[in-house]
Amino acid sequence: MKRYAIGIDVGGTNTKFGVVDSDGNILTQDRILTNSDAPVEQFIKTLSLKLKPMIDHYGGVENFVGIGMGAPNANYYKGTIEYAANLKEWKGVIPMADLMEKEFGITTRLTNDANAAAVGEMMYGVTKGMKHFITITLGTGVGSGIVIDGKIVLGCDGFAGELGHVTVRKGGRLHKGTGMRGTLETYASATGVRETVLEFLRENPNEPSLLRAFKEDEITSEVVYNCAVKGDAIAIRTFEFTGQILGEALAAFVLFSSPEAIVLFGGLTKASDLLLKPTRQAMEDNILTSFKGKVKLLVSTLKEADAAILGASALVW
Repeated sequence: MKRYAIGIDVGGTNTKFGVVDSDGNILTQDRILTNSDAPVEQFIKTLSLKLKPMIDHYGGVENFVGIGMGAPNANYYKGTIEYAANLKEWKGVIPMADLMEKEFGITTRLTNDANAAAVGEMMYGVTKGMKHFITITLGTGVGSGIVIDGKIVLGCDGFAGELGHVTVRKGGRLHKGTGMRGTLETYASATGVRETVLEFLRENPNEPSLLRAFKEDEITSEVVYNCAVKGDAIAIRTFEFTGQILGEALAAFVLFSSPEAIVLFGGLTKASDLLLKPTRQAMEDNILTSFKGKVKLLVSTLKEADAAILGASALVW
């Protein structure tokens, strides 16, 4: 009998999920809005409406070895999501594995969403065959997965690798979800890019910009990218500023694990050299001499949804 797994990637904005076979093929996939403004029970009901027909199509629950889920602040050891900064109404400790098993009747295992992406990258992506690398996910927030000796670093409680919450600018921007200031996530995420460009527009009121044609609530990182491609100076400076901060942080991250590569992943990487060029430059400018020229800065070749779905599904094989 052919067996299947389900991989689920819970992001701050969207949740992607799919059915995966034992060879690592995603047979079908879909997505829903995470809608973290609603209670987690509502999220599970919405997910169930789309996922249960997939399960039925592939022979029912008895044909599934399990559900693997990557989610922010997921505790691998306990199957819980704990105090996730970007999931507004999912307050406190959420017993997600138990809730999922009750709804679907399938064993469920959790890990941090960025860890799931790192596992997917290691099994199927640009780091296939590597044993030492770091993945940095640049999406609504900034996630990370650290692989040393071919194993994901989890720490004593399952929360190791929260590099997005490392302070990169002392006394800097407030992160509303954590109450911390100046963390990498407040600058190098899609949300951070939006904040930067709004700051630049306010600080330079007389400088012309294509961005001034948009209302504040219409400006997204994608809008900033589109304006930068058209040569908008403020948009270009925004990516240079973001790359500078990201590159400085990556130079510091290299020190603790001496990775062969750092892999960037997520929506912001679509900015390509607008972001990657200043990031590479800042990383090399700030890295310890013994590491100069040694660490590859790569962009994931997997589809954003695919890496996280595959990595999450690997939890249950």
